[in-house]
Amino acid sequence: MKKSIIWLLTIVMGITFCALLYFQITYLENMVKMRESQFTENAMHSIYGTVGVLERRETMHFLQEDIRMLSQTYDDTDEASLNELLSSEELFPIPQNNKNQVITYPHPTEKIEKRYLDLQNTIWEQYIYQRGLLNEVILSILYDGARRPVLERADSDTIRKVLSIELANNGLDVPFSFAITDNNTIVFSTDDYNPDLNEKQIYSARLFPNSNSRYELKVEFPTKANYIYSSVRFVIPTLALSILLLAIFIFTMILAFRQKKLGEMKTDFINNMTHELKTPISTISLAAQMLNDDSVRKSPETLHHISEVINAESKRLRFQVEKVLQMSVFDNSTRALNFTIVDANKIIASVVSTFKLKVERFGGSLSFINDADEAMVRVDEMQFTNVIFNLLDNAVKYRNEDVEPELSVTTADASNHMLRISIKDNGIGMRKEDLKKIFEKFYRVHTGNRHDVKGFGLGLAYVHRMVNVFGGNITVESELGKGSEFTILLPLADPEKEND
Repeated sequence: MKKSIIWLLTIVMGITFCALLYFQITYLENMVKMRESQFTENAMHSIYGTVGVLERRETMHFLQEDIRMLSQTYDDTDEASLNELLSSEELFPIPQNNKNQVITYPHPTEKIEKRYLDLQNTIWEQYIYQRGLLNEVILSILYDGARRPVLERADSDTIRKVLSIELANNGLDVPFSFAITDNNTIVFSTDDYNPDLNEKQIYSARLFPNSNSRYELKVEFPTKANYIYSSVRFVIPTLALSILLLAIFIFTMILAFRQKKLGEMKTDFINNMTHELKTPISTISLAAQMLNDDSVRKSPETLHHISEVINAESKRLRFQVEKVLQMSVFDNSTRALNFTIVDANKIIASVVSTFKLKVERFGGSLSFINDADEAMVRVDEMQFTNVIFNLLDNAVKYRNEDVEPELSVTTADASNHMLRISIKDNGIGMRKEDLKKIFEKFYRVHTGNRHDVKGFGLGLAYVHRMVNVFGGNITVESELGKGSEFTILLPLADPEKEND
C-alpha cells in the first residue's frame, strides 16, 4: 500500500473519530446541563413550598391563640359566629350596602320595611366589629411573629418533614442538609451541613417573607452530582469505548508506518547484502578461473598473489556472513549466550592490538588508555569482543577523508559500581536527528555521496542489544564534521558471588 493512501486513511479516520467524540461530549454536556436545570427548578419549588407551609402554620398558630382568647370573653353564640367567619373562604366579605344607604322594597308595608332595615344595620355593625378583630389578628402575626424566636416559628423537625414531603412531590428523592441563617450567620444547622460549599451548590429562600424576616433557609444536597450523572451514565461507557477505539487506531497506524518503514529498510538491507556478498564471490570466482590457466600455475609469484586475494576475499565474505548471523543473536536474546566473568581490559587490549593495523593502513592511530582499577564484568566473551570490534569498525568506516583517523579507547571507573568504556574518533560525525535512530535495526546514517561506505544497518543495533543484555547501557555524543564518542556503562561483577 502506498504511503499516501495510508496517510489519507489516517486523516479520514482521525477526523471521523474526533467528530464522533465531539458529538458525544456535546451530548453529554447538554444532558448534564438539562438535568442540573431540572434539579435546580425542582429543588427551589420544594424550598418555596416549605417556606409557604411554615408561613401558613404560623398564621394558624396565631388564629388559634386569638380564638382561645375570644372564647373567654364571648358566649357560645359569638364564638360560633367567629369560628364560622374564620372558616369561611373570604376573611373580609364586603357587603353590598352600608348603613347610610336606604333600602327600598316593593312591599307597601312600612313596618316590614323598618324591621328589615334594623336587621340589616345590626348585621353591618357585627361585620365591622369582627373585621376589626381580624385586623388585630393580622397585626399580631406581623409584629408578634417577628419577635418570636426563629426556632419556635420553624423548628428543625418540622422543616425536615415538610421539606422531605415537598422534595418527594417534586420527584427528588435525595438526601439533604439545611441551615437557618441570619445575615449569613448560622442560627441552626444539621450536623452534616457544610457551609464551605460553593454558593452555586446551596439553594436558599427567605423564611416568612411577608413579615420582612431576615432569616433564610439554606439547603444543600451532598449527592447532587451523583443524581445528575446517574441519568447520563450510559453515555460514559460509549465515550470511553470511542476513546479506546481512537487509541487503538492511532497505535495501529503507528505500527503500520513502522512496518512499512521496516519493510523498506529490509528491502534496502537485502539489496545491500546482495551487493556486499556478490563482490567477494565474484573476486574469488575470477581467481579460481585464473588458477585454471597453466601459465598462472607455472608462476609462483602470480600463484601466491592469487592465493592472497582468495584468502582476503574469503575473510571479507566470512565477516559479512557473520554480520548477518548476528541477527539470530539479536532476535533470540540471551538463549545463545554464554555468560562468564572476564577482564574487560584484556579483551579490549586484544581487539585494539588486532585492529591497530587496519587503522595504520589509513595513516591513522589507535590508542588504548586503561584508567579502570576494576574491570571484571559478566558478559559473553565472544559477543563482547564483537561489540568493541563493531564500534571500532564503524569509526574507521565513517572516517574523515581529509584528516588522518585518530581513535582512542578508554576504560575508567564509574559510580554505582560500574565500568565506563569510551570509544572516540575524529570522523565525519552525525546529525542530531541521526543520533535518535542509529540504534534501530537496518538504519544507516546518510553520508551524502559516499558510495564507498557499505553496511547492513545491523552493527549498532546489535551493539545496543548486546549491551542491554549485559545489563548496561550505551550512549553517543556526536557533532557533524568533528567526530563521535560512544560510551558504554557495564556493571562490575563480583567473582566471589559467582563462585558461590
